Amino acid sequence: MLGEVERFLDAWVDTALKVKKSFVLLKNYVADKADLTFDFKARPGVSYSLRAKHRLQKSRQLFLIMDVIDEPENRWLSICFYPDMISDPDDKGVLIPLGLLGEDGYCFDLEEWDEEYLQYLETRLDEAYKNASKEFA
Repeated sequence: MLGEVERFLDAWVDTALKVKKSFVLLKNYVADKADLTFDFKARPGVSYSLRAKHRLQKSRQLFLIMDVIDEPENRWLSICFYPDMISDPDDKGVLIPLGLLGEDGYCFDLEEWDEEYLQYLETRLDEAYKNASKEFA
């Protein structure tokens, strides 16, 4: 599956906003974690979705969706979690009712390289990963 992601990345020409670089950083960050399975859904013209699930999860199909939103003028990222799996102490995310496979999602949008924001997202990834490792039945 990650081969599909690599082919997608090979064809993606990054811009000065460095959205591709941001996606690669976050993808590698989560890919380094143990006991995960990944799925990649390519919908050209709409989005490219990297989905992660912890092997111990029982009732949910994933704990993370990293979408590359494929707009004609620019690509940007939407990183989504279940609200009960993360915190957002700086209120940087947005609740999307029924937006994550029919459940509420909590999403963080990234339109350009921002090291501080990327670190904030890595902390959210760590929280979601830790919570996904607990059995959600």
